[in-house]
Amino acid sequence: MQEPTDTFDEPIMPVPRAPRPIVAIVGRPNVGKSSIFNALLGRRAAIVHEEPGTTRDRLTAGVEYDGRRMLLVDTGGLVPEPETEIEAHIAAQVATAVDGADVVLLVTDARPGLTPPDRDVAELLRRSGKPVVLVANKVDTERHEVLALEAQQLGLGDAIPVSALHHRGLDDMLEAVVAHLPPPEEGEPEDGVAGPHIAIVGRPNVGKSALANVILGAERSIVSEVPGTTRDALDTPFTFRAADGRELAGVIIDTAGIRRRGAVHPGIERYSVLRAVRAIDRSDVVFVLLDATELATDQDLHIAGEAREAFKSVVVVVNKWDLIPEATRREARVTRKAVLTRLRFMSHVPVVFTSALHGEGIDMLLRTASDVYRKRMQQVSQPELTKAVMNAIARHLPPTHLRGSLKIYRVKQESVGPPTFVFYCNNPDRVHFSYERFLENTIREAFDFEGTHLRLEFRGRGKSHIIGQSRSRGVGGRRPKTTPAPRSKTPPRPKTPPGSGARPRSDPPRGGD
Repeated sequence: MQEPTDTFDEPIMPVPRAPRPIVAIVGRPNVGKSSIFNALLGRRAAIVHEEPGTTRDRLTAGVEYDGRRMLLVDTGGLVPEPETEIEAHIAAQVATAVDGADVVLLVTDARPGLTPPDRDVAELLRRSGKPVVLVANKVDTERHEVLALEAQQLGLGDAIPVSALHHRGLDDMLEAVVAHLPPPEEGEPEDGVAGPHIAIVGRPNVGKSALANVILGAERSIVSEVPGTTRDALDTPFTFRAADGRELAGVIIDTAGIRRRGAVHPGIERYSVLRAVRAIDRSDVVFVLLDATELATDQDLHIAGEAREAFKSVVVVVNKWDLIPEATRREARVTRKAVLTRLRFMSHVPVVFTSALHGEGIDMLLRTASDVYRKRMQQVSQPELTKAVMNAIARHLPPTHLRGSLKIYRVKQESVGPPTFVFYCNNPDRVHFSYERFLENTIREAFDFEGTHLRLEFRGRGKSHIIGQSRSRGVGGRRPKTTPAPRSKTPPRPKTPPGSGARPRSDPPRGGD
C-alpha cells in the first residue's frame, strides 16, 4: 500500500466549540426506537424488548455522521391519551425532548401499517413546528420496502425504509437528519470570550452554585440545601490569574444537578438535565464535583463519563472538604488515590480539594484549570511526536489478526482543543481497543496531557475510525461495501446416471473379485 502523501505544514486549529444539535427519536410504543438508537451507537445502550413501554427514561448519547456531531435522544413510547402515571411521565418527557430538539425522528412500524396512535403522534409533531424525518422501521428486506409507502399518509414527507435489526437504510436516514440540522456554528460562542469555558457539573446538592459564586465573587446563582434549585445552565464571564501569572478571561457555566435517570422528575427538571449535558458539549474544561462525604458514587462515574465521551478536559473537584475531620484531611493523598481508582477509565485527571463555603482551595482549582486548558491547546513537535510513537510501536508491536497485522506508517497532530492525532495505517479495522489505549497513554505520558482525553483517528483504505466512536455502518461516515470472497474453482464431481453401474473416475479402484 502506498503511503499517504499528506504534509505536516498544515495549520493546527482548535476544534469548534459549538454545541451539538439535538435529534429526538419519538413514536408510539414498540416500533423500534431503542433498536435504532442502539444501531446508531453500535452498542446496546438502551434496553430492547417486545413488551411495549420498556423505555421510560430518556437516554442521550453523541454520534457523528459526515462530519456533523449531534446528540441523539431516545424516548419512551408516546401514548396520546395516557391512562397510567407512568404513561403520563413518559408523555411529559417526550414533550420535553421535542421542545429541546432541533430535528425529530418519527419512527413507525412498517409491518402492521399505520395505527391511530401513529396519526396522533404525527399531529402532535406537526403542531410543534419542528423539522421531522419520517422513518418506517422493520423493513428487513427489499421486498418489504413497499410497506413503507403507507407511512407517507401522515403528510410528513417520504418515509425512509430502515431495518435497525439488519442496519439497512441507516445512511439514508442520517443523510435526511443532517439535511434538516441547523448550519454548524464556527469559532467561539456568541459571548466572544476567547478563554476557557468551564462547566461545573455534578449530582444535586454537591455545591455547584456555591462554587460558581465564590469563583465569580458574587451571588450569581441561588444557593439552597434543597436539591434541584438550579434549573438552567448559567453562563457568566470572569477573569482569573493563570498558572503562569497572566490574566485570563473565561466563562463559568453553572448547571443543574444531574440525577440518575430513574430519579429525574418529568417536566422542567428533565429539560434542565438536558441543558446540563449540552453545557458539557460547549465547554473546554469540566469541573466534576464530588461530595467529600460521599465520594465517587455510580452517578458521579456516569457524569464523568459524559465529559470523557465529549473529549473534554476534566478536573475532579472534591467539595465540602471542610466537613471531613482534620486527621483525615491530612490524608488527602489517600483520598485522591481512592477517587482515581473509582474513575479507572480516566485516571489521568487532576483532583483538587475545595470548600466553597469557606473559599478554600479556589486558587489551586483555577490554577489547575488554566494548566489543563493550556495543555488542551498544546501543539507538539512533529519530530518528537513521530519519535515517541514509533519507539512505542517498536517496543510493543500491534497484535496480529487472522486477516493480517496492523501497520502504522506515520502520525501527525491535526488539531487542538481537544488534541487530535491522526494515524495513517494499512487498515483501521485491525486497530484493537487495547492498542488504541496504549497509543493514547504513550502520547499523554510523552507530552504531559494531564486531564485531557485525546482524540485519536486512524485512516487507511478509504476508511477512518475515531477512538471512542462506533464502528457500525452509518455512524462516523460511510464504509465501503465489501465484496464476497471468490468461490473455489474446483470442478464439481460428475454425476452417475441412475442404473448405469458406473462410478466417478475420482473414486479409487476396488480390489479384484
